[in-house]
Amino acid sequence: MEPISLYDTTLRDGTQGENISFSADEKVKIAERLDNMGIHYIEGGWPGSNPKDIQFFDMARRVKFKKARLAAFGATRKPGISPDDDANLKALLETRTPVVTIFGKSWDLHVEKVMENTLTENLAMIFESIEYLKGNHKEVIYDAEHFFDGFKENDAYAFRTISAAIQAGADIIVFCDTNGGTLPFEVQSAIEEIFKRIKTDPALSAENLKPRFGIHTHNDCGLAVANSITAVRSGLTMVQGTINGYGERCGNADLTS
Repeated sequence: MEPISLYDTTLRDGTQGENISFSADEKVKIAERLDNMGIHYIEGGWPGSNPKDIQFFDMARRVKFKKARLAAFGATRKPGISPDDDANLKALLETRTPVVTIFGKSWDLHVEKVMENTLTENLAMIFESIEYLKGNHKEVIYDAEHFFDGFKENDAYAFRTISAAIQAGADIIVFCDTNGGTLPFEVQSAIEEIFKRIKTDPALSAENLKPRFGIHTHNDCGLAVANSITAVRSGLTMVQGTINGYGERCGNADLTS
């Protein structure tokens, strides 16, 4: 079995929890603690969303992490523009972190009804954003937002989003249970089906298209840890979570557990 990487998002997703707020200086101290604990990846924040996270990344450049790789978080490019013109992607590169994590839409409902976008443009946004970041020599983690909900509703399109991320060169692709409503047996069956389709898709057979896969779960049904364990047993090799399960709504997978 491959080693499992732990990806801590306490400083980003965790800060969306009720009554949780860190100064930039506190975030640096927490990051150093996480590094001392042996966490493999630390997500420091979303530089395109607020000045405090930009300040944190500026301060973190002066920290020598012993083991952890620091990640900046953001979204795919906006519809209708090139990655070169996207302020969010530029902000990610300006952090100078070795790792960039971006999220994109997996659920056709969100693409068409919420974003009022087209399914084809959404695939282009995923592909071009990852390709752009890889062209700037970043390790790229792609978070497939609402993946399990999207897979339940339109499995063919959800798979196409994963295929776009693979073909663009993503290093790690993370299946996200963003609503926290997926059950362990559903996590297992979806992952097994995705792996089966990847193996039989000629477009994904090239040797250079061999990403790792991870899991990001929320705890709305009290199953974030159980779903993460199920995902690892199903072959995923990265677990995203937070200290004490901090996070929006009912929280994230508790890495302490």
